[in-house]
Amino acid sequence: MNIEEDFYQNLIHRVGKDHLIKRLIRQVNFAAKFYAKGGYTSFHIENMELIYIFLKYFLKLIGLYKRGLKNSVDYKIEQIPVYLKNLPPQFNNFKILQLSDMHANMIYDEGRGLINTLKKLKADLCILTGDYRFLTHGSYKEAIEQTKEIVKAIDATHGFWGILGNHDFIEFVPGLEDSGIKILLNESVKVQKDGAEFYLAGIDDAHLYSCHDIYKALSGVPSKAITILLSHTPETFVEANEAGVDYLVCGHTHGGQICLPGGVHIFANAKCPRKLCSGLWRYKNLLGYTSRGTGSSSLNVRFFCPPEITIHELKSTI
Repeated sequence: MNIEEDFYQNLIHRVGKDHLIKRLIRQVNFAAKFYAKGGYTSFHIENMELIYIFLKYFLKLIGLYKRGLKNSVDYKIEQIPVYLKNLPPQFNNFKILQLSDMHANMIYDEGRGLINTLKKLKADLCILTGDYRFLTHGSYKEAIEQTKEIVKAIDATHGFWGILGNHDFIEFVPGLEDSGIKILLNESVKVQKDGAEFYLAGIDDAHLYSCHDIYKALSGVPSKAITILLSHTPETFVEANEAGVDYLVCGHTHGGQICLPGGVHIFANAKCPRKLCSGLWRYKNLLGYTSRGTGSSSLNVRFFCPPEITIHELKSTI
């Protein structure tokens, strides 16, 4: 058995043959329709390259392009207190560092600013909520290598966990896991500290590939356990609430990336209420957080929407 066959056999063992076949077929169909003349699987604005070519030259024409580039690496560290009922006291002040939508192969300064910022931070655990590649198609080797360099800068005593986004193929998994990031593919893991525990679950992409299965991800989680779910997109909020998730952590929207003054987004590419597209939010019994993203997609510019590094600090409440 060669390395490629071994990789697919391992994936079948982890996610099941049906999931793997569905993911691969949808990736192939997406790629085929993308490269076909005038064809796309469906309307996703991150795939409409002509829009961004026009926007790039428009910004250059009005003298704002360089400012947008600098904005794209002007990181803001968001400190988010997360109050969870029945959180074991051992996890009070437990810090989870989130990076989302890094699109690592096209960071304006090749990741130098991000790496220098991350070296100054400490966290108990690190999560990465998808989109490691800049485009939704093409080579991904550089994105994986850059992601490895970024992860090296992070001090996280309880390890690194991630999921795939709509820019990511399932073939990314070996490279990401070689860098120490355990990818959750509709799976969960127990996080332990001083005899206490909570569960971290992660689902496959729900936005483009629709390969998520929250109930499978939670299948091994005790009914009363605190559960944090990683979803690339906030579009899973209804399912997450129905499944009894305590905290949904996601990204995908970039907070709009190019916003009006005050951070009001024009477009967030997600089928969910506007209030769920950035920051901390609540839906019924579900608490959630949507990152504005650490990188930029389609065009390396940001306006009125700084990229973020998120520190979720767990707080116990009765």
